[in-house]
Amino acid sequence: MMAAAVQPKLIVEADAEALARAAAERVMARIAANSGRIAICLTGGSSPKKLYQLLGSEAWRGRIPWQRVHWFIGDERFVPASDPLNNMAVARATFLDRNAASSHIHPIPTATETPEQSAEVYARELRAFYGSESLDPSRPLFDLVLMGAGPDGHTASLFPGFPEIEETERWVVGVPRANVAPFVPRVSLTLPALASCCEMLFEIAGHDKQPILTRLLNGETLPALRARSTGETVWLVDRAALPEGIRGPR
Repeated sequence: MMAAAVQPKLIVEADAEALARAAAERVMARIAANSGRIAICLTGGSSPKKLYQLLGSEAWRGRIPWQRVHWFIGDERFVPASDPLNNMAVARATFLDRNAASSHIHPIPTATETPEQSAEVYARELRAFYGSESLDPSRPLFDLVLMGAGPDGHTASLFPGFPEIEETERWVVGVPRANVAPFVPRVSLTLPALASCCEMLFEIAGHDKQPILTRLLNGETLPALRARSTGETVWLVDRAALPEGIRGPR
């Protein structure tokens, strides 16, 4: 039985490059911990791009047992798969399409009429992959869930004060409007689905993330603070993102 959610573990790296390498090592550690089928939930936005470039590089891609790893995504902008704003399209172009079988890449479909229809299609795919209609705390859906924190404290596409953050039954929801740019509808996994993982790994890097990280470290109950794994939750940050008072020596 997995333990109840506990306080996030804070790991500080020197800069964005060191952070990406540390994130890649944590990805590899989670893969190594499972000798069977592996499920990794990716994230969009700017935070994971260096990580994705590493995973697709000569030095790293040979370490991944691609035939055993399935790649999902925690949220998607409701735009065509060919749109530059599409989160999974970025991951595919950066490292997935050159390495993973198409049957192991699980994008959120955006060719449906509405975000809610897209959410239900993806929920069915997740349930079929998991093999159950309900989540069992002792059997996580994902080995690893990658996350980021937006300037308003959102994570995935769960925005502060929006009803989707309070969803407890559904695995995936449509989000009719976004709280930050780009202001397009979204589709997002919910807190319970994201929590069903061995490890939830936040990447928070850059001076522009300092204000929101300060709020999170002060305990403000924003979505990025409410998102916790039923296993281990890790905040991987670089020094530029840390509040001045705890930045420490360079």
